Amino acid sequence: MHAAHWDIFCSVVDNFGDIGVSWRLARQLRKEHGLRVRLWVDDPVSFGLLEPRLQPGLPHQTLEGVDILHWTPAAPAGAVPGDVVVEAFGCALGEAFEQRMAERQPRPVWINLDYLSAEAWVEGVHKLGSPHPRLPLQSHFFSPGFTPATGGLLREADLAGERDAFQADATAQTGFWQQHTGTTPPEGALKVSLFAYENAALPGLLDLWAAGPQPVFCAVPVGRVLAGVKHWADDEGLAAGSIVRRGALTLAVLPFLHHADYDRLLWACDLNFVRGEDSFVRAQWARRPLVWHIYPQREGAHLVKLEAFLQRYVAGLEPSAALALRSFWSGWNGDTDSTLPPWPALLDALPTLTRHAAGWEAALATRPDLARQLADFCNSLLK
Repeated sequence: MHAAHWDIFCSVVDNFGDIGVSWRLARQLRKEHGLRVRLWVDDPVSFGLLEPRLQPGLPHQTLEGVDILHWTPAAPAGAVPGDVVVEAFGCALGEAFEQRMAERQPRPVWINLDYLSAEAWVEGVHKLGSPHPRLPLQSHFFSPGFTPATGGLLREADLAGERDAFQADATAQTGFWQQHTGTTPPEGALKVSLFAYENAALPGLLDLWAAGPQPVFCAVPVGRVLAGVKHWADDEGLAAGSIVRRGALTLAVLPFLHHADYDRLLWACDLNFVRGEDSFVRAQWARRPLVWHIYPQREGAHLVKLEAFLQRYVAGLEPSAALALRSFWSGWNGDTDSTLPPWPALLDALPTLTRHAAGWEAALATRPDLARQLADFCNSLLK
């Protein structure tokens, strides 16, 4: 027996990261593996910002072959569970649906899809079973990660080809900038995308870019960091389509981008500031240097995760470039006394970091992607 029908449940917690990963997974399982997929989402309004074709007011609709349902306390209770039920990022399915899972024959494979982490303990948890305290059910942890002993990362089969074609096509890149900003980067400008949470280091960094010797073209998709940009520019009216020019810096505010267009933004830039999980992974597939603003957690738990990734990422990197990257990431994530990350050192290291980013991506791409590994694991359990 093969898992032909999947249910993926997503509770939107961090605005777009949770639903971003869940939506990518659902589409890939449908397109590349031919599976029937129902995606249950508790916040269709936030989902609609990420996916403009979605109609948030509809309880049920279909996009790219995926059935999308508004997940409410009552909505899934009477539904027949699929062959596989994926609980994305620890969202609770509810007692009524779990009871339906226990009654179904054969019982579905139940997956707890965990958050991405580079920490060593992830390998020990990956694929472990966890019995239900009352019902004859067992869930299995499935952990995305960066090593062969984890579930890998989401990566569509055609992603690399599309990226390489776009990055080799100057006309396509010019068209992208004109479509989304109404302008094009100045000649010789460093192209930067800025997607982050609120950040005390932002004003100082923008000041450095404005006063620097090299033109900087900074694309800012609408999001949480925009409030800081408005304050720095002293312009509360900034919105999608706005352009701010100050010294060597050009700021262009972009609308919130569809997944495919956000990928192109990452591909078109020389340096990408990203946040959370989804954009963090997509920036690695872009083969460009990145700065990660990790989601802040209590008692600095996020800094442990940040360090775990950095240890893996800088392995084999030239010491001066590794130091520049580490120092800047620490400042950007508030792990230093200074609110001004060391930008000049990072700028000097960008050529080395660009070569390193390409090598890192090439190594990751040799491993099976998360959707393939997850489908294979679920099929093995059903057998």
